[in-house]
Amino acid sequence: MQAELDAPASLAKIRLTIIGFVSFTFFGYFTIGLALAILPVFIHQQLGYSAMVAGVIISLQYVTTFLFRGYAGNIVDKRGPKPAVILGMMGFVASGVLLFIAYMFREIPMLSLGILVITRLVTGFGEGLIGASPTNWAIFAVGDQHTGKAISMNGIASYGALALGAPLGVIINHSIGMGAIGILIVAVSLGGFFYAKSKRPYRGKRDAPRQSFLQVFKTIAPYGICLALGGLGFGTISTFITLYYASLNWSGAVLCLSVFSLLFILGRIFFENFIETYGGTKTAIICLALETAGLLIIWLANQPHVALIGAGITGLGFSLVFPALGVEAVKLVSGSNKGAALGGYGLFIDMSLGVTGPLVGGVASRFGMEYIFPFSMAMVFIGFVFAVVLNYRKTIMPED
Repeated sequence: MQAELDAPASLAKIRLTIIGFVSFTFFGYFTIGLALAILPVFIHQQLGYSAMVAGVIISLQYVTTFLFRGYAGNIVDKRGPKPAVILGMMGFVASGVLLFIAYMFREIPMLSLGILVITRLVTGFGEGLIGASPTNWAIFAVGDQHTGKAISMNGIASYGALALGAPLGVIINHSIGMGAIGILIVAVSLGGFFYAKSKRPYRGKRDAPRQSFLQVFKTIAPYGICLALGGLGFGTISTFITLYYASLNWSGAVLCLSVFSLLFILGRIFFENFIETYGGTKTAIICLALETAGLLIIWLANQPHVALIGAGITGLGFSLVFPALGVEAVKLVSGSNKGAALGGYGLFIDMSLGVTGPLVGGVASRFGMEYIFPFSMAMVFIGFVFAVVLNYRKTIMPED
């Protein structure tokens, strides 16, 4: 009886412990969100470059994110998550300084764009180091049995930060200017840096020999591919929703991104136990089906409020894709390789978001802005089919 009475208190303590670590994810993605909604418009309208160029510049972030995910995983497995988080925060500080400089040279478009290229690459460095490190830090602190909760709450931190950062960035940009956003990024990142310095370090279990990152990457790849296909829906909304709304002469593009993020967060809060109850692959199947339906609604919407409904359904659908598939991926490796596994798994969402800019921007330039959502819907549907196949294989070959 006493154990039953203590269970809610213990669960609350576990959640608070996890929050203490995934707050670093919030710091990092809040700085990313501040610039996310304003940079495409700044590049396209103020600097005078095309939508495809804007998409490529935004996506450059994911090049260095991709390159440094594995590096972060190795740091986590060898030295623990704390050094990786500290390095990530230093990267975000540098990105804020560079964003401010790019704004100061806005009257020289080519120079400003060149500085933004460096800015996005440095931002990607910060994201690569911060990506899975707080999740690992939380898992090391509360135990492997709470992996699903840690991954899920880390996602709430990241998309909650984007939901708050994107509209705040637009407000600051309109009232003060993009230079103030650079200063705010520096301030927030410095706060995260000093908070990380104060936290207790943890390291993972040494229960088996460490594998190379490439070996771990190959092991978790099937689940990562499914995640990458699902991520194209989010990438299309986050990168192109402002330009999509502008092409239709609609207002409220930032609200659309916020509705997506809000339903994403609510989905993780209220349906978190679905992964433990029904399993990762079955949960992913349901979520990818919902995401496909949401993108279909955005495509067919002839009014902004209908598009908001579609964005909400898309956010709800995408909410559990990452943790559901991530739980299944991490199960495939030993404790000595979990840092590399989460880092490698995160690479697939980086690749997804990285190709979204040039790929969807190319679709918009070649066929028209109205085709970006049917295209992303088709990609997410393929992810749904892939999840069905993974679940079938798991059913007939449970030992794999």
